Amino acid sequence: MLTIKRVATVLSNYQEDAYEKQEAGCGRNCLGKCCSPASTLPLYAFKKDQEDSGECGVINSSKEQPQLLFLNLLLGQWEDRMRQGLFLYDVMNCKTKIIPGKYGFIAQLNEGRHLKKRPTEFRIDQVLQHFDDSKFNFTKVGQEEVLFRFEQSHDCKSRFMGSAPVTAEPNYSPNVIAINVSPIEYGHVLLIPHVLDCLPQRIDHDSFLLALHLAKEAADPFFRVGYNSLGAFATINHLHFQAYYLEVPFPIEKAPTKRFFTQKGFHDRGVTVSELLGYPVRGLVFEGGKSLQDLSDVVANTCICLQNNNIPFNVLISDCGKRIFLLPQCYAEKQALGEVSRELLDTQVNPAVWEISGHIVLKRRKDYDDASEAYAWRLLIEVSLSKERFQEVKAYILEAEALQENSISQAEVNVNQKEDSICKQPASQADQHLSHDCMVLQ
Repeated sequence: MLTIKRVATVLSNYQEDAYEKQEAGCGRNCLGKCCSPASTLPLYAFKKDQEDSGECGVINSSKEQPQLLFLNLLLGQWEDRMRQGLFLYDVMNCKTKIIPGKYGFIAQLNEGRHLKKRPTEFRIDQVLQHFDDSKFNFTKVGQEEVLFRFEQSHDCKSRFMGSAPVTAEPNYSPNVIAINVSPIEYGHVLLIPHVLDCLPQRIDHDSFLLALHLAKEAADPFFRVGYNSLGAFATINHLHFQAYYLEVPFPIEKAPTKRFFTQKGFHDRGVTVSELLGYPVRGLVFEGGKSLQDLSDVVANTCICLQNNNIPFNVLISDCGKRIFLLPQCYAEKQALGEVSRELLDTQVNPAVWEISGHIVLKRRKDYDDASEAYAWRLLIEVSLSKERFQEVKAYILEAEALQENSISQAEVNVNQKEDSICKQPASQADQHLSHDCMVLQ
């Protein structure tokens, strides 16, 4: 059994006292079955996917108000929780800089995450682990940390209801968006699918599609959604995704890619699979698809393949759900085997999805002041699978998806110079998020 010791990230204010077993009617107004069925929580119902439908895109609230922008709603609710003092520190006061160099890695000094707590032992050699109700899980979160439920609408219109009863139907388990009380960036939230089902941290088709809907509904390429598997620095074994807003392109989003050719069945879905080039972490990029469901199914199948083969991985959902980076990694394994240098370990950086994407959260001022592209490269090189091991992982995926990898010419290398690249988009929406109320009327 391989384990590492690290300080667990505190995601909820109830995390420390959550090990006491809750009785029915706990009185804490939590998300558990003892409190949720009698609760009223805000509800955002996102529209169904209907390709080429003229009706889609019309957004109404329960009071028939004009169009409401989802991301402004989410960020406005997040700021409200900040005013209530629910976060462990003010992330808006954390220093951030772009590290000089070719890649433009982003460094943040976040001393609030450098908590003086005893490290906890984490098992890192099993990607699939059973849910353990005796440990902290998101049913123990207080409802004041919840922004709203996130459910699919019955038609192709999105709606927001500021107060809606949680149904007491036996099989109903809401999807909720809650704050991360130890935020990395502005608007840092957790998406918890079917919270009452107590699903372990593993990708399935329904939950991954829900995460893509979150990215699509935000409609802003600077709002990204991430996932960490067990063994790849997920802290809580209760299914969740993370997301936040940062108005700068991630280095991984600018990396060139080399495309795979696919067999007919895969090609019919319109999904393109590429391999990252010239980036310190080896990974795959998925984009396209004739529908969001097509893209989601392909990536979910691949994640399930990695899970079943006990390969830890991270996922970045980028470009409003149109582009997905899948990144198998081995840093925790190397750490457990004593193969990571003391220099890197002393920085206490846990390279999860955000760090791998190029946003590196540093907990000591010295590390922040000394941050360089060479340091970022050394860190991420340790995260990446070797060339040989990555080829083995690709073989698993190719077999599972019935893909056929063909050699391609240099002309088919995508260097991300599309006109619609997020690197060329004007920085227009962030000012709206900061200066306007969450209910934006148009």
